[in-house]
Amino acid sequence: MTTTLMSNAKNTYTQPVLLKNARIIDPQRGLDKTMDILLEKGKICALGNAIAPPAGAIVEDLAGLVVAPGFVDMHVHLREPGFEHKETIESGTLSALYGGFTAVCCMPNTNPAIDDESMVRFVHSQGKVVHGGMVDVFPIAAVTKKREGKELAAIAELVQAGAVGLSDDGAPVYDAEIMRRALEYAGMYDVPIMQHCEDPSLVRGGAMNEGFVATELGLPGMPHIAEEIMVARDLMLAEYTGSRYHVCHVSSAGSVELVRAAKKKGIRVTAEVAPHHFTLTDDAVRSYDTNTKMNPPLRTVADVEALKEGLRDGTVDVIATDHAPHSLDEKEVDYLQEPFGIVGLETSLALSITMLVEPGILTLTQLIEKLSVNPRRIIGKPVEIKEGAEAVLTIFNPKKQWTIETEQLHSKSKNTPFGGREVTGKAAGIVNNGLVMRY
Repeated sequence: MTTTLMSNAKNTYTQPVLLKNARIIDPQRGLDKTMDILLEKGKICALGNAIAPPAGAIVEDLAGLVVAPGFVDMHVHLREPGFEHKETIESGTLSALYGGFTAVCCMPNTNPAIDDESMVRFVHSQGKVVHGGMVDVFPIAAVTKKREGKELAAIAELVQAGAVGLSDDGAPVYDAEIMRRALEYAGMYDVPIMQHCEDPSLVRGGAMNEGFVATELGLPGMPHIAEEIMVARDLMLAEYTGSRYHVCHVSSAGSVELVRAAKKKGIRVTAEVAPHHFTLTDDAVRSYDTNTKMNPPLRTVADVEALKEGLRDGTVDVIATDHAPHSLDEKEVDYLQEPFGIVGLETSLALSITMLVEPGILTLTQLIEKLSVNPRRIIGKPVEIKEGAEAVLTIFNPKKQWTIETEQLHSKSKNTPFGGREVTGKAAGIVNNGLVMRY
């Protein structure tokens, strides 16, 4: 695999770049057309047919490839600071780059937690240093101090420092009064509260979805109502406060229906689903592969179908990976002892095309909405493909067939259940912050 970075030290093009014969899809503009894109000094200078390359321009023929507004993964764990043996901002953004993401939103369950403005600024600034700043790093700050759920963090300072959302992800904001106040304060700055929906008292000691398979395997279960109870409570609080609320990693049919009903009532709710939740069921746990252990857990066929329908009808706004790297020694232990989570940045696009686009559940335009338009709208970082705009683009091959090879992943950790899986669809490059990368 070859990598080409066309830039100078200031992250600007050394010469114009002409991308020819690309299928350009921008759902915001109703655009789905094959044409050329001329890029210069980080901007889209021209869109059209048979654009003549300026003197000295680099020309890339993108026939058969799609160009979309830059993908963003709004639920990623970069683990830095505190857990650099699992992942770093440098390794995580490299994985994102090869997954076709121009931006990631990193969760605050670090050590120390991202719960003050200095931590927000640290993470944001580190993202600008690694890989020439090709992948934007937008911090999600903690709702409560140390993510302990006891006292609100300084929300105003966190947002002013650059946080694009607030979450205690990995743990729910369990206290209803604290959640109410968090929604009210976040509403003043129009940023979403992003909740890990779970009633801890119902899942204590659980390792997988509560149901027939768990009973057969003798593993302690985590019932779907643990998620749904928290979703229902928070939707009531969101309605009461009028604030923005985002449901992280929806996994159950009941949660999808709750969000659907809330949207019909006009509650300001958005939701995401992770590729592993619309790809696998709890039947995968029969292998005792520790890479099938995640929170929320893999659920039933009925839940998977409900997630797909939620994506299809717009109830679920976003596909986000919940990229959760863990080192090999942490995963190679007893199923009950090992931590929840898998990596996902480099498999997200392929699983989405394979499981959603190829079967006709989503069109490519709808998929781009879930990977780019909607998450960017939620975090307030919109981009468009139009003349004069900043060039923030994802390039991908929707027909590329390949096999996921675990050891070829660029994440520092390799914990995925998808090794050896044959998939369709692969990132082929990104354009961001004055840089073009093709691979």
